[in-house]
Amino acid sequence: MTERPAAVPPAAGPRAPVHSSSDRHTADSPAAEPPVADGDAAERPAAVRGVVKYGALALLAACVVLVFAQCGAADHSTSGGPAPASKGGNGFNSDDVMFLQMMLPHQEQGVKLVRLAKRHSVSPEVRTLAAAIETTQIAEAEQIQRRLREWRRPLRANTNEHAAHGGVPETTDAELEALDQTPPNRFEREFLNLLIGHQDDAVQMARLETGKGEDGWTKRLAERVDHSRSAQIHQMLKILGPQSPEGPRPPEDSHRK
Repeated sequence: MTERPAAVPPAAGPRAPVHSSSDRHTADSPAAEPPVADGDAAERPAAVRGVVKYGALALLAACVVLVFAQCGAADHSTSGGPAPASKGGNGFNSDDVMFLQMMLPHQEQGVKLVRLAKRHSVSPEVRTLAAAIETTQIAEAEQIQRRLREWRRPLRANTNEHAAHGGVPETTDAELEALDQTPPNRFEREFLNLLIGHQDDAVQMARLETGKGEDGWTKRLAERVDHSRSAQIHQMLKILGPQSPEGPRPPEDSHRK
């Protein structure tokens, strides 16, 4: 029987502590060998050199796999352009995306609408309400944009992507221009009627989101939209007062879904 080669003695001096997680060993793995000078490498037993050699190769292979995985993930998220608007993702679904994409243009038209109250004669109550709506909807629009960018989704979607959901409800530029030309004695009433219809559209979109959405933040936004717009509609109906036994109604426009 041949004698087992003597182990190579550790290099002189205290051994430096090892902190890297890659140097951890399981109960079945051989302990790491202390570093030796180049001149001592030839004297290292063949079995020990094999363990070190193949251990280093395994570590190198793991690093290569990790690098390629990270590159592939980055390439998937950036090189393919914007993801389709109808797609969901981790923690959100297509209804969340649709709601936010529909709310953005709706908010913009709402801001244009309430700003008309600054240029026309309206009661102090209506002026205060319009200013509050403007502030709220500008803040909400900024939050919506940030959320869609976090999801890497476009801020606008093609019109046909929302066709299955009845299209995007809107207050058109033509309606705003017609309202802007309304005589002073009729402006406030026409303004409130159009704003009631506009805010009711937001309520309907919000209720679809709370029923079908997945993302918690988006659903909470929809709940706030539902409650705030419903309260505003109630306030505006009180300002208008009864016009008929059934009370005032939002204008019936063919474009509303």
